[in-house]
Amino acid sequence: MSRYRGPCFKKIRRLGALPGLTNKSPKDRKYRRNQSWSGKKSQYCIRLEEKQKLRFHYGLTERQLLTYVRIAGKAKGPTGQVLLQLLEMRLDNILFRLGMAPTIPGARQLVNHRHILVNGRIVDIPSYRCKPRDTITAKEEGKSKILIQNSLDSSPHKKLPNHLTLDPVHSKGLVNQIIDSKWVGLEINELLVVEYYSRQT
Repeated sequence: MSRYRGPCFKKIRRLGALPGLTNKSPKDRKYRRNQSWSGKKSQYCIRLEEKQKLRFHYGLTERQLLTYVRIAGKAKGPTGQVLLQLLEMRLDNILFRLGMAPTIPGARQLVNHRHILVNGRIVDIPSYRCKPRDTITAKEEGKSKILIQNSLDSSPHKKLPNHLTLDPVHSKGLVNQIIDSKWVGLEINELLVVEYYSRQT
């Protein structure tokens, strides 16, 4: 299944706020009606919605998410927490959390167009896994710095998670440590996602 490129409001009306997909929030009646709907959902539907929420927020294909679930299952520690850590330490997500891009698709475009340096080297792979003490900067070319500075200036100054440090003057970010689960940028029950995949295999 390919990456979703359809209307964002359609997804956030169904699944709730997905800050990685879009920074807008619908306020129409249809959205409020869906949010207040009290019909009974099946256990499968609940798990599917949590999985879809994770997938659309981080902008992953079905195959990519399944790969991350398998990697998390083989790692030490709770599978759900390891899965969220893997997703949060992706380069496109780090750029989004630093405010260098308005959304994760916007961050992916910056990386694909070779505007981003990690430890002084160009990285053009959005799924690149950042590690503690990695330094993320814009390329020295004027266009790269302007794109990132515009995003930093226009984004609301929200509190950064503890694992990141930002120097907005030099358009520079630093990864301090592996993210703690309480700083994940999405309200989600990761155990339901793990359960969804465990029942598929």
